[in-house]
Amino acid sequence: MLAVLWSTLLPLAIAFHDPETPPALELRYDRPASQWVEALPIGNGRLGAMVFGERARERLQLNEDTVWAGPPFPTAREGAAETIREARQLFFAGRAAEAEALVQAKVMNPRISPRSYQPLGDLRITFDDPLPEDAEYLRTLDLDTAIATVRLESGADWQQREFLSSVPDQVIAVRLTGSQPLSLSVSLTRALGAQTTALGPDRLEMRGQASHGEKHLGVQFVSQLQVVNQGGTLSILDGALRVEDADAVTLLLVAETNYSGARDLSQGCANTLAAPSGKTWEQIRDAHVVEHRRLFRRVSLDLGGPSSENRTTDARLAAVRAGGVDPGLEALHFQLGRYLLMSCSRRGSLPANLQGLWNEHFEAPWNADYHTNINLQMNYWPAEVTGLAECHEPLLQFIEWLSASGRSVARTHYDCDGWVANHTTDAWLGTAPHGRVEWGMWPMGGGWLVQHLMEHYRFGGDEVFLRREAWPPLKGAAEFFLDWLVEHPETKKLVSGPSTSPENRYVLPDGQEACLSMGAAMDQQIIWDTFSSCIEAAEILEIEDDFVKRVAAARERLAGPQIGSDGRLLEWDREYQEKWPGHRHISHLYALHPGHQIDRHRTPKLAAAAHKSLEHRLANGGGHTGWSRAWIINFFARLGDGDKAHENLIALLRKSTLPNLFDDHPPFQIDGNFGGTAGIAEMLLQSQAGVIELLPALPKAWPQGKVSGLRARGGFVVDITWANGQLVKAELTSLRGERCRLVPGSTGRLRTADGEPVEVNGEAFGSWLFETVPNQTVVFEAVRR
Repeated sequence: MLAVLWSTLLPLAIAFHDPETPPALELRYDRPASQWVEALPIGNGRLGAMVFGERARERLQLNEDTVWAGPPFPTAREGAAETIREARQLFFAGRAAEAEALVQAKVMNPRISPRSYQPLGDLRITFDDPLPEDAEYLRTLDLDTAIATVRLESGADWQQREFLSSVPDQVIAVRLTGSQPLSLSVSLTRALGAQTTALGPDRLEMRGQASHGEKHLGVQFVSQLQVVNQGGTLSILDGALRVEDADAVTLLLVAETNYSGARDLSQGCANTLAAPSGKTWEQIRDAHVVEHRRLFRRVSLDLGGPSSENRTTDARLAAVRAGGVDPGLEALHFQLGRYLLMSCSRRGSLPANLQGLWNEHFEAPWNADYHTNINLQMNYWPAEVTGLAECHEPLLQFIEWLSASGRSVARTHYDCDGWVANHTTDAWLGTAPHGRVEWGMWPMGGGWLVQHLMEHYRFGGDEVFLRREAWPPLKGAAEFFLDWLVEHPETKKLVSGPSTSPENRYVLPDGQEACLSMGAAMDQQIIWDTFSSCIEAAEILEIEDDFVKRVAAARERLAGPQIGSDGRLLEWDREYQEKWPGHRHISHLYALHPGHQIDRHRTPKLAAAAHKSLEHRLANGGGHTGWSRAWIINFFARLGDGDKAHENLIALLRKSTLPNLFDDHPPFQIDGNFGGTAGIAEMLLQSQAGVIELLPALPKAWPQGKVSGLRARGGFVVDITWANGQLVKAELTSLRGERCRLVPGSTGRLRTADGEPVEVNGEAFGSWLFETVPNQTVVFEAVRR
């Protein structure tokens, strides 16, 4: 607690709460976190922490994104390809149960678990003279500054803690201030044998290795903590740093691992600390805020409704669960998803895993790994459309690594060219199938992942990226599918298999259950999508060769989506009874979202069948996990059903959101946060069908509002204002000067930002076609009749 006047520090406290910051972009709590899912996350893509804010002490639970327990990982099995050929004949002969047992015995690897992503450790801060228990308390996370704060006040006395994870300085930084001199103890701790030593009176070092016993030795790590104090004294006592009578204290924490081959991890930490340790807190904080806002402020969202900003976030969530309405909380949830992606996926980091960056478990749920049958991909659905293309880069880089790893598995395990990824992988890039066939026999992960490469190009238009980085993995995924597909003996169509419709099961006519089949809907749709992306990329890159011709010919022969006798899309190759009609995976609707094979305008019958499939799933208990509910929001948005999309957004908040607004699978799993953010964007703007559609799924619950900065394919930045449930105005800024086809959804007029009319080249089916030049803004103003 500081020996300076309150009046001296008051301007600093006010300055921290930037007057330009909308209060609605703040998570607020009036008590400390009593459990991990109440703590507040900070992160710079690589280094993360959960802030608990206890009154007399502080706990920061720490993560570094490469701290993984180690190999071995599943590898390709000799003879698996021959077994697959044998199993196919059994499936075609109607002997599905026998074929599935064969695949389980001779194709699958045993599951190697646990081999988990693990915590780095804890930073513990104990205050010798805490304020009394009845002191006023406020714990916040400001999404606009990416700074978490804990503030206590008792009369004229106060204490404040600020926490950030800096991208420019690659440190977690903590600032401790107060109205009286500070005396405290600071320690770094970790279970499982990590060692902490003092490197001097102002620095601690912790070193260890991620592992599960001696069997799965993984990444070695070193973390260093530097104390920079204003006034007072420093000492070491019982392995902890002691700070006494300081006016203010800054803590700087860094970490290094040998994941990428680094050897002298201690020196690496020292090198990283060298620059920030010579800076003031204000310099560290200001550089951090500038970099954060560079991305975060690209998009703003106002959904109207009464102000609830002064209520605590958990109270607002409880009110929504009780049936209340809070559009501001929905907008906060949207922006939290953007904040989380910025915090756990930045250039140079690994992709966001099942828990993003934040994990307290040594054996995390599902190892906090990368599930490629929806979860990893959902993490990145909001990246492009909400202006965070840079945050997409870790996944795009990971796909390149995975494609290299998957080539040997494709050849040895499947006897196919190209590369393959199955349903799960991790930091060690394993791609061979393992575990039970119900989830593990699914060689579609690579095909789904390369969609992200093509989407990055569609939004950004970088042909160098398309040629050098996207085309090789995209081509490799298509090469695998060309060899993987076989002709169905009855239909003569090309079908995929044997594989699962992720994690679901069906009932055979004799009452037996099975999960594998030939020609499951999702397989066919992913392959169609991959082939279509290949053809599109080849046209842009002016590639005309035998490979492209083979892809085009194979796409024409693919078995496509089918509608059953009850009007629903079929999930498998024929109309089986479902084992779990309310299953969390809704895989056979991939072609609706994130694919674009099914479109409510171009393929209305298939879209109607998809709508009926969704209603059937929900009627039988579907959407019971957070990420599944988030996917449903996106489905209904693509179908133009804004009220149903909003109904499921509210269900996501009521049933699958934790006190700190993390998504609840249960347990915590971050994909639902990102899927929810993407779903709100899809309700307001769509561009997947070659047109820009404004307010395609606006619900009655949002009668007025404004969004700015959303991105559309073709290189457009879009701002939209609406009132009384109707479009008022939209501004489209063309970054690349591409031709635009706009579906405004209402009558109106087009003009430039200077007021000049825009020439419309064609008008059909409610869409307007016009030319743009780079960096030109075109304004659509609705006209009421």
